[in-house]
Amino acid sequence: QAELEEHGGGLVQAGGSLKLSCAASGRLFGNYDMGWFRQAPGKEREFVAAISWSGRLTYYADSVKGRLTISRDNAKNTVSLQMNSLKSEDTAVYYCAAKYSRTWPSTSIYEYPDWGQGTQVTVSS
Repeated sequence: QAELEEHGGGLVQAGGSLKLSCAASGRLFGNYDMGWFRQAPGKEREFVAAISWSGRLTYYADSVKGRLTISRDNAKNTVSLQMNSLKSEDTAVYYCAAKYSRTWPSTSIYEYPDWGQGTQVTVSS
């Protein structure tokens, strides 16, 4: 089981950039696929991006392709989400999530047993 903690949320103007990070505890971080999800008020939690245990594979929701980039550093037990060209519709609480590498890609919240507490991202128009 991984314990996850997100950092880096905040308020940014539309068109701006923000970088989220997620620190993971546990000795087996290198065995986990990692994902970022988000939940806007009144909406269901949705998939944003995923990265495989090695970092060689990435997968994105269509709505964020070309604007958001997921990366990881297994030596530091961290996964990041660089967000550029932000839009008001990107406003949400962003969560990182972890799962043992089994299937790829994993985009369902039900495939990830471990979650962080979330960090708020607000994009003003």
